[in-house]
Amino acid sequence: MGIYDREYYRHEGPRFLNTLLPDGRVCRWLLGVNIAVFAAQLVFTTVDAQWGVTSWPQRWLQLDPEAVLRGEVWRLLTYAFVHDPHQIFHILFNMLFLWWFGTDVEKLYGGKEFLGFYLVSALLGGLSYFLWSWLRDIDNPCIGASGAVTAVLVLCACHYPQRMILVLFVLPVPIWLFAVFSVTQDLVRVVRHDQLSPVASVVHLAGAVFGLLYYLREWRLLKCLPDLSRLARRRSRAPLRLYQPESEREAVPVAAAAANLGLDEHLEAKLDAVLEKVSRFGKDSLTKNERDILLRASEIYRRRRS
Repeated sequence: MGIYDREYYRHEGPRFLNTLLPDGRVCRWLLGVNIAVFAAQLVFTTVDAQWGVTSWPQRWLQLDPEAVLRGEVWRLLTYAFVHDPHQIFHILFNMLFLWWFGTDVEKLYGGKEFLGFYLVSALLGGLSYFLWSWLRDIDNPCIGASGAVTAVLVLCACHYPQRMILVLFVLPVPIWLFAVFSVTQDLVRVVRHDQLSPVASVVHLAGAVFGLLYYLREWRLLKCLPDLSRLARRRSRAPLRLYQPESEREAVPVAAAAANLGLDEHLEAKLDAVLEKVSRFGKDSLTKNERDILLRASEIYRRRRS
């Protein structure tokens, strides 16, 4: 693939939706699903003797520990798409953070990997809250995408620690400081056993820990899944063999195979992320590890040409 075939070197005119939400196709879908569920909550709001003022989408999707014990395990994930209809800032800030930080993370890892990262973060947050509420005998339901969004925030802060953001749209602070402050605040709530706070800090901490480990250990969730498309291609095509007489057979050079032995399986994806960072922030923004990726890629491509 040539360098001008990459996404960030294409010069097509932006569409209307691209102008509002630049890049991040998966982020757009996640935003749409969250907003659609929130709208359904507002439309189907009812007054129930047991639940009070609520809606059937929230009752079916929220993380209710007792319902999970009855086998409704989908709530461990679906709670992340439900927000408090009485607190507009609940969904507003979650979606803003997902938009601001999620698009950059999605461009680094790709749409499929980012979607897996987001869903696993939400699932781990749901499991953490379920175990915490079970151990402390608390049956309060949990809703909100804050756990997965916190994981995205931490991962973005690990990649771009010096990026400046505006807290409350006024105060400029580096993203790493904002991430540390948010995680510390949740940790203090958990240590103090603050049950009066409506914030599920355990969910936030689970997302933060997963995001940090994902960065430090260089996990890739897609590596854990089988390549179904490649398997389907193998099954759909019959193997073809080329008959060649013994006299025309030649020895295969070993040097060509040896040149590919040093090729990293994920070098192409890492190179895409590094080149994108160069195009956005300049070559001086690269870390030592990213410079090594560029050097290793250039060496491999040079050997291929030779």
